Parts: sequence; C-alpha cells; structure tokens
Amino acid sequence: MRSLLKVLIIMVMVLLVGFTIVTNETSKSPFPVNKTENITVNNDASIVNSSIVNYINKGTMLASWYGPHFHGKQTANGEIYNQMAFTAASKSLRFGTLLKVINPKNNKSVIVRVNDRGPYIPGRQLDLSKAAALSLGMVNRGVVRVKVEQLSLKGVNFPVINLN
Repeated sequence: MRSLLKVLIIMVMVLLVGFTIVTNETSKSPFPVNKTENITVNNDASIVNSSIVNYINKGTMLASWYGPHFHGKQTANGEIYNQMAFTAASKSLRFGTLLKVINPKNNKSVIVRVNDRGPYIPGRQLDLSKAAALSLGMVNRGVVRVKVEQLSLKGVNFPVINLN
C-alpha cells in the first residue's frame, strides 16, 4: 500500500512539473510541513496533504534568469529549453530536483525543476526560466537574492524526476 501511495505521489508531482504555485506567504515553512494546505495551480484551487512533503532549507542564493537567447536550444539534460516552463539551472543540484524559490522582497514563490547547468557568472547560484522570473517579479531587476527550499517526498531521498 505504501509503495502504491509513493508511486501515486510521484505521478502527481510529475504532472505538476512545469506549473507554478505562487503564494504570498507571510510566515516561514516549518521543516517538515505537517498539515493540509490550500494551493492554486493555474487558477484551480486544490487541497494538498503536505505531510508527505519535506521542505529542505537550502539558504539564500543569488538568482538570475535566462530566456530568449536559449529558447528552443538543448539543455544540459537533453531537453529542449522552454523559457515559459518553470525550470532552473544549477551547477550542483541533480537534474529533476524540485525547488521552491521565494523572492523575499514580495513574498512570491514558485516551484521549479532543475534541468540545466549554470549560471556561469561568478557569484550566482541559480538561473531561472523567464516564466519563473516573471512569477517572482524579478524580470526587470534581473538578479535577486532568493530563499531556496528543496522539495522531497518523505522516505524518498532522490529527485522526483531524473532525466539524465
């Protein structure tokens, strides 16, 4: 029964990849979250049992965004880059890792999936897709210090999606 539940959870998370969850949070996420949350995905309200999801604090990172020049080109994991998908590039995190990225200036957050390598500018740790940057309200600024939490399923210690 538990393995069936894990498979179902993984399938649901796979279906959600590429969509965003934007919130205006006023409090920090407890580690781990043990409650039911109301979330909105593409204007569709849902109730999620978050007691199966761990948020692992990765601290703050300097994030930039990339888009038009790379749109339609191959990413490091072999996918074709879509600037309007909710993805990210990291030099150290495994492909398929899900991250909750929070802009502390406006408390907007987004969930992205690591599918590329970068950024290659010293001091930056995360490159976000244009869609993620738009949702976080950081397009005009270009570079913003963000809070980062890695999402993981309880009892599963690998990325939800591993395409490499």
